[in-house]
Amino acid sequence: MIELDRRHELLRAQAREWWAALRPHALDVDRDPTLPTRLLHHPGLGRLGTLQIPPAYNPDPLTVSGHRFFLTTALERVVYYEEAACGDLATALAAPGAPMAGALVDALGDEEQKEWFYGRVLSEPTWTFFALTEPERGSDAASLTTSLTRKAGEGPWRLDGTKRYVGNAVRGRLGVVFARTGNGPLGVNAVLVEADAPGVKAEPIGTLGLRGAQLGSLVLESVEVAPERVLGRHLSPTRRGMAGWLRTFNLLRPVVASMGVGLARAAHEYVRTSRSGLTRAEHDQLDGMERRIEAVRRLTRRAAVAVDADVSAGQLASMAKLRAARLAEETALQALEFFGPGARFEHPFLEKLARDARGVEYMEGTENVQRLSVFRGLVRGGFRG
Repeated sequence: MIELDRRHELLRAQAREWWAALRPHALDVDRDPTLPTRLLHHPGLGRLGTLQIPPAYNPDPLTVSGHRFFLTTALERVVYYEEAACGDLATALAAPGAPMAGALVDALGDEEQKEWFYGRVLSEPTWTFFALTEPERGSDAASLTTSLTRKAGEGPWRLDGTKRYVGNAVRGRLGVVFARTGNGPLGVNAVLVEADAPGVKAEPIGTLGLRGAQLGSLVLESVEVAPERVLGRHLSPTRRGMAGWLRTFNLLRPVVASMGVGLARAAHEYVRTSRSGLTRAEHDQLDGMERRIEAVRRLTRRAAVAVDADVSAGQLASMAKLRAARLAEETALQALEFFGPGARFEHPFLEKLARDARGVEYMEGTENVQRLSVFRGLVRGGFRG
């Protein structure tokens, strides 16, 4: 069992306080996905814009009782995002900063790329995007059709393609786009793109849940990409290709799992505080929900510790993400049952949680993807960490 030390408990308490203050805005964000840009005075949301950046590039970490936090380790992120998701997951996903793109830049970027990217993020509230998923192909890197080509010599590359279901696509000022330079796994590359570059067009996509994240599409038509914006240009093809960014997913999957745990907690706590006169059977049911949440929380923290020790050890992260996605959806639906047939109309916050919960399944790979990862871990001899 992974028990938090005093340092992480302080981070957890601070995050809980901040995101409890943001929960009253959850339904407003659901109605108006642009609202998070006007809520940055809340430290829980605004402070994320200057975190999740490596210490070498971040002079302004979060300080709580003398302890400094950069939110770059998987365990720190897991602790923080569980509380954020318990406040409101959609609002947390709408925060400025570079939770996904920044992790990839850290893994593949050279010194110049890191200074440029992190400098932009720190200079003012800046939203970033991570554009992998494509229409009809999902996030299967082997099937990507977005192309990165150039005619000859050392001139600029040309980026063409369409990305879909990209978080903060409309708000984002810069981000990472995945594209093909050739066939096979070594032909997949990532490039840094500015949203105002000629040929980039972003449009919002209406969603049933997680509306605050404002998913969108990116259409890329003959977008010029300078050679210095190709991530991993200083690395060998094996290190800058799929193997490089799969390590980034290993880091992020425990974080998504913690979001599922936080959302389930929100549903459970809502029942605890809003439903009175429980029968013995209902008490037992509610206690069972709490035990299941705790079990997945422990798995998630264990997965985070494993990834921090070895970022290639992602099987536990996949297991945690799989379990947490199911936990979030089933707990939210179960919570509605405590309030009868009219629950979705009479308890709009719970209704929103039920819609948002389904979105956890689609972040960082669906259940089938996670099962394949777990299977590969077993075939190779078990789980590390």
